Amino acid sequence: MAPQQTGSRKRKASAIEAGAGSSSSQGLMLAGHGEGPLLPKKQKRPATLRSLVHYLKGRTVGAWGRAWLPGFEGKLRDYAVQRLPELLTERLLALGTLNKVFASQWLNATQVVCGTKCNTLFVVDVQSGQINRIPLMRDRMPALTRDQPTCGIHAIELNPSKTLLATGGENPNSLAVYQLPTLDPVCLGDRHGHRDWIFAIAWMSDTVAVSGSRDGTMALWRVDPDKFIGSSPWHNDASLPLYTHIHPKDIESIPRASSNPSNRKVRALAFSGKNQELGAVSLDGYFHLWKARSHLSRLLSIRLPYCRENVCLTYCDELSLYAVGSQSHVSFLDPRHRQQNIRPLCSREGGTGVRSLSFYQHIVTVGTGLGSLLFYDIRAQKFLEERASASPDSFLGPTGKKLKLTCGRGWLNRDELWVNYFGGVEEFPNALYTHCYNWPEMKLFVAGGPLPSGLHGHYAGLWS
Repeated sequence: MAPQQTGSRKRKASAIEAGAGSSSSQGLMLAGHGEGPLLPKKQKRPATLRSLVHYLKGRTVGAWGRAWLPGFEGKLRDYAVQRLPELLTERLLALGTLNKVFASQWLNATQVVCGTKCNTLFVVDVQSGQINRIPLMRDRMPALTRDQPTCGIHAIELNPSKTLLATGGENPNSLAVYQLPTLDPVCLGDRHGHRDWIFAIAWMSDTVAVSGSRDGTMALWRVDPDKFIGSSPWHNDASLPLYTHIHPKDIESIPRASSNPSNRKVRALAFSGKNQELGAVSLDGYFHLWKARSHLSRLLSIRLPYCRENVCLTYCDELSLYAVGSQSHVSFLDPRHRQQNIRPLCSREGGTGVRSLSFYQHIVTVGTGLGSLLFYDIRAQKFLEERASASPDSFLGPTGKKLKLTCGRGWLNRDELWVNYFGGVEEFPNALYTHCYNWPEMKLFVAGGPLPSGLHGHYAGLWS
């Protein structure tokens, strides 16, 4: 009997090993359908699996083993993207008397770098609220900046490895590059670049960036910090930071449209890493696609279906899709398929415009001119809707009412202009000019300011 028992044990062990191997492959196949990995018969999936909050708590204390994580992460991400917006709550951030935040990017889990209309570059700690201002780089001939009013900082972009940050200089025509995480100045593209304000920046790689200006041109810049001395800025005898002045490697003009040849200002850029192509939106109502290599070569230009106030653009690599925000719509473009399968969405926010856009997987986040955030599901081609219950564990169906997060009042300077031209109206909705997600921390930073150009104020909030 002993030999038979031994053989039986071996067969059982082989069956267990085979089951372990096949479980992984079956789990992967089922994960593609959103079902997760197979489990042993006697082990049941906990009821709390349906709750993102409970899952994260369980993962923190190690309640579920490592075997759960690989097959579950895909489903968790999909669940989080779908449910996170309705779980977000706002905490206002005080920014003193700064005027209108136009651009923002997360530097790490607690710090966001921002640029304002009053030409201030600063870092805010979203936990403590502390603000640190970053000195702006000056042109070789600073007197030139006095000849024109400043428009502020409209763009901030980090390179893929998050070692460099590109933004505007003291002169809004100039491209400034800082080193991360120290934010030491690296280089400035000034005299040989743009003749008008920079509205958009996109990184092609860790060392190549493109800037778009309202002078109707796009400039390609090559930045190589290894050519500079060490990792710190040079200093002169007065202990003032110095930096290298660089020239663009290529400058290309947006083609003039016959309908509106004087308004070809570049307003927004978005880069496709998968296709190595750069999308650009101009205020004359066109979308342009460029091949981005050592120089820029234009591939095509498309007339947009909605041509008023096209001021923001984003790209989704997973869907190979560009999204353009206009006065009242978001249009979707796949340059390889001229006939679009995704219909434009209407923000229905009183014509105040789509002011900021971002993609994450299949969800588009829309920041409007009336201080609200909307969330659009590309797969379902409809906005996310409020649920019948606000509880995270609720599984009641949607109410049919569009999910809308309304931002707080922020700060408004009640000066003479406010009294004389706006009649002392107490409340103005804040246009949400910028927002950026920190998905590992499940946080959303949102900022902006009053929509009328003459009003001085700001809004900044952390949604988590």
